[in-house]
Amino acid sequence: MASRNEIWPNSIGQDVNPDLDIERKSASFSIERLTNILDGGAETTQIRRAVYAVLQSDPEFSLENQYFLSQNERYEGAIRRSIYLHKKMEEMGWPKGGPEQMYCRRALGADLGFNVHFVFIKSILGLGTDEQIAKWVPLAEKYWIAGTYAQTELGHGTYLRGLETTATFDTATQEFILNTPKISAMKWWPGDLGRTATHAVVFAQLNLKGKDYGMHPFILQIRSLRDHAPEPGVTVGDIGPKMSFEHIDNGFLIMKNVRVPRENMLARFSQVLPDGQYVKRGSEKINYLTMIVVRVSILQEEMLPSLMKACTIAIRYSVVRRQSELKPGDPEAKILDYQTQQQKLLPQLATAYAFHFLCAYMQDIFNKAYTEINGGKFDLLPELHALASGIKVIASEYSSAGVEVCRKACGGHGYSLLSGLPSIYTKLVASCTYEGENTVLLLQTARFLLKCLGMAKNGQPLPSSVAYLSSKGFGKCQAQEKRDFLNPNVYTDAYRHRAFRTLRNAAVKLHTLVQLGIAQHEAWNICSVQLAQAAMAHSHYIVVEMFVKAVEKLEKEAAIQRILKHLCDLFALHGIFSNTGDFVQDGYLSTEQTDMVTESYLDLLAIIRRDAVPLVDAFDFSDEILNSALGSYDGHVYQRLYEWAKKSPANRKENPAFEKYLKPLFSNAPSKL
Repeated sequence: MASRNEIWPNSIGQDVNPDLDIERKSASFSIERLTNILDGGAETTQIRRAVYAVLQSDPEFSLENQYFLSQNERYEGAIRRSIYLHKKMEEMGWPKGGPEQMYCRRALGADLGFNVHFVFIKSILGLGTDEQIAKWVPLAEKYWIAGTYAQTELGHGTYLRGLETTATFDTATQEFILNTPKISAMKWWPGDLGRTATHAVVFAQLNLKGKDYGMHPFILQIRSLRDHAPEPGVTVGDIGPKMSFEHIDNGFLIMKNVRVPRENMLARFSQVLPDGQYVKRGSEKINYLTMIVVRVSILQEEMLPSLMKACTIAIRYSVVRRQSELKPGDPEAKILDYQTQQQKLLPQLATAYAFHFLCAYMQDIFNKAYTEINGGKFDLLPELHALASGIKVIASEYSSAGVEVCRKACGGHGYSLLSGLPSIYTKLVASCTYEGENTVLLLQTARFLLKCLGMAKNGQPLPSSVAYLSSKGFGKCQAQEKRDFLNPNVYTDAYRHRAFRTLRNAAVKLHTLVQLGIAQHEAWNICSVQLAQAAMAHSHYIVVEMFVKAVEKLEKEAAIQRILKHLCDLFALHGIFSNTGDFVQDGYLSTEQTDMVTESYLDLLAIIRRDAVPLVDAFDFSDEILNSALGSYDGHVYQRLYEWAKKSPANRKENPAFEKYLKPLFSNAPSKL
């Protein structure tokens, strides 16, 4: 049990709403200890809090009034803040690539510039030679140049082979000539391109002596370092307002006979010799490496914190907001006491915890593969690409949908920007498209799964993430009563069965169509909906399995293991409850068993509800980082909404519409009143 006297950093000196206070005092576990576990240890928690303390004590990093700023003000502030942060990190002695840098981005990411500049650096580190890294990366790290990653085109995005930008090698001058030959070929969407970048990693189709060699990356200077004017042959600008990302200058880039030296083609895995000869090293999939790096990082730095923040805001608000009577004659009830509100929010909380433990798994897989790739071994790359693609889809889909559930669960106040929720949602929902459009990514994962299914049939060894495809069958669910569905083996088997069956059925249909004489590409298109479903089912299974394994490792933390086990159960059963058809389609679950799932699922809502506030407190977001009138630690929601609203420029300026339009109308009334 949490002690009343347990030191909780956020609570020091605060007058806390009694409705929130009582929730914290009845916690079934130590909030501080869970925070330490989520951080990876008490020492890491101290480092993170020390970073946050530095940021929050510096007025330059204040997010106050950000909801009232214009697009230009947001952009300029983001650039200023980023440059200042770079100096601050040097001043504090925080190392490049260290945990402090990640914590800074987690705290300030929505209001920092140079977001794609870091992708520019990562692409050079991943695809460049040692010489290229030594030349370009120090310049970028010091902000002496500003980079962007120009891959997406107006007419093509995720389908990299369809990119239309060309790079033709001129042996006479030892230069590549880059062109965007038609309007659909112009680069469109790269962040930092619109108004900031001086250089870009540009992806183009390589042409040598009339022969195409596919997509390759080139470092190109696009603006002068003296006056920021576009370089000869370059047309560059901002693409205009978006649904969100007001602080990011997404841009367009047109190139007409732009020349770059031969040594500017990133050449770790492929090289063009002076005579125009092409030398290839490694896998053709290596050009996906930068995107894999980014997909793994955005899961940890953007998707997960966004869902955690939304859960924190909505759950705290739901114990402060009172409405209607649960029992006639009683005071108005906390809205979190209503089962319908629990059913909205608690599965999102469980999902946030599931993705937290998924992050650790993905980072381990990535680190292992990245080490091997840098050593010239590419065996893990196909599995890593398929896994990162599928996980990016389920994380972005579930997180963005979850944030929107949280926003709507806050009623009318959730519509206010001051709640913090609309900004979180509009920023996060973009992740369903950038770094790979989700449907395309699912189909890429499906191709890998089909290949592995074929390997399994031939008795070949399989990568660890798809080892279950060697199974001969799963039979039927063996649960006899509702508590059986709280056994991780029972629901993990159910997810494994669903993933296996949906993939097998799609594979059988694809094979049958081809046998009937339908072309492979046409058969693939006919099966694509089922193939995407199979990839999603596989990804969902991975998340459940990793959550289960993470909870099992906490046997020395009895109270925390117990509550996390409840969350794991809820995440798994919510997935079955929400996708019942997938699990009953072939009779794996009976009608009676689906009723058991529903009962166990609903029982868990009431159990987890008791610890809901402590569970979001363990995420340890300060009020400054949340920047939400609804989600503050002290729970004084209505006072904060009113105080923040008074800061609106609309309340401090004269109303020009009154003099122009309203006054003539109103002047007619006095004689009639």
